[in-house]
Amino acid sequence: MKKDLGTFYRLMEILPAFLTWLTVVLMFLLSWKIPIAVAIFIILFDIYWLLKTIYLSFHLKSSFNRLKKNLKIDWLKSLDLNQETAQKWKEIYHLIILPMYQEPYSVVKETFDRLAESNYPLDKFLVVLAIEERAGKQAQDVALEIEKNYGNKFFKFLISVHPDGLEGEIPGKGSNESWAAKKAKSEIIDSIGIPYGDILVSVFDVDTQVFKNYFGILTETFLTEKDGQFSSYQPVPLFLNNIYQAPALARIIGFSSTFWHLMQQSRAEKLTTFSSHSVPFKALCEIDFWQKNIVSEDSRIFWQFFLHFDGHWKTVPLFYPVSMDANVAPTFWGTMMNLYKQQRRWAWGSENAAFLFSGFKKNKKISFGKKIYWTFHLLEGYHSWATSSLIIFALGWLPIMLGGVSFGATLIAYNLPSITRWIMTLASLGIVSSAFLSMALLPPKPFEFKKINSLWYFFSWILMPATLIFFGSLPAIEAQTRLALSGKFSLDFWVTPKHR
Repeated sequence: MKKDLGTFYRLMEILPAFLTWLTVVLMFLLSWKIPIAVAIFIILFDIYWLLKTIYLSFHLKSSFNRLKKNLKIDWLKSLDLNQETAQKWKEIYHLIILPMYQEPYSVVKETFDRLAESNYPLDKFLVVLAIEERAGKQAQDVALEIEKNYGNKFFKFLISVHPDGLEGEIPGKGSNESWAAKKAKSEIIDSIGIPYGDILVSVFDVDTQVFKNYFGILTETFLTEKDGQFSSYQPVPLFLNNIYQAPALARIIGFSSTFWHLMQQSRAEKLTTFSSHSVPFKALCEIDFWQKNIVSEDSRIFWQFFLHFDGHWKTVPLFYPVSMDANVAPTFWGTMMNLYKQQRRWAWGSENAAFLFSGFKKNKKISFGKKIYWTFHLLEGYHSWATSSLIIFALGWLPIMLGGVSFGATLIAYNLPSITRWIMTLASLGIVSSAFLSMALLPPKPFEFKKINSLWYFFSWILMPATLIFFGSLPAIEAQTRLALSGKFSLDFWVTPKHR
């Protein structure tokens, strides 16, 4: 599928892995050849990491406070009281697409329970349960049972069946969502005559449970945002649906992802779309929906909009949550494997670099400043994902191991371990604050949850450093390397199994 994309595109696919492996090689080579310079570098890098941790902690706290505030607001009432939205909001329809593979009925049922409890007129909901033909009879039976129990609760309900083996597609969310949106367009929207500009599309993983006022705050943000028709809308993913069944590492990784997205909400200039999000239907039609031959459709859709509209596109943070499943399997080692595969799939988003840079090369209307900003931000983000943890945990001892006897006799060699340990101990205060924040985010505790469980949930954050390497750097390196090698090493879309 990529053989005709050209040499430049192929080189850009290789670039993230090249930068990552160059860094890894230089870590060893320079620790051997110029250990003093490397020792100074790692001290400065650790100080930078400490300052970055403090900086991001302020963003995390700010976003968390705004999220708590927004959760207390009746956004439907706010729509009526706001002169700017009082009449307009009643014209807005919500197309809700829920791509599904082989998730059990219990998971899908909880999603529809929360959807039906929304504090928003359900006669404005166009709901599409998008199943895969390749999922077989089980998925069809679940969809029909959902239709039987929930189909009459919404203005329109549609089951779309994405055919297997269509040319130019890979099985995954992007191709399924695109098929579902086109079906909704032809069978519901066009037949009724709803104006495209009055429709917001929310695409949710089928385990995504909306909070009561999600569609209220989404609608108000859309109607009050400058250039609302040229914006994506991003909630905060909370991996809490099954948090009390999740082992410690799954909880830590889930909360870490939530905290990262919370911090990004306060840095809207760097925000792109992730997983469950919302977009204007009119713009979605203009770009011909989601691409069908990629893995990272949730982030790619942002870049499709960005390039199509000549850089005139942004992601607006909602500072409002949706709740999703933590990654849990029936066994501990099964959970560990699934966590690794999920992180590897997310890291496969580095495929967007080639798409974006090739688009920059062709599109002369996007400003040079925007091109430079996003080129640096994208490459730095994926490079940092793959290498920062390795730099922090390896360069504190590599110069001592490889630097030779002459370096070992220097004062900096003697003090390097204690200096780096002291700096990283200060940086670990961010882990402590994360532990407190994670306890505040926990949903109502089950009856059997005891104080000893709370202590274990708090102190399990000591596992955080291990997750940064084994469920951060390593899957990112593998994903980038596979992308660079391409061919039989390429990743297909991996569906995260849902277990309760």
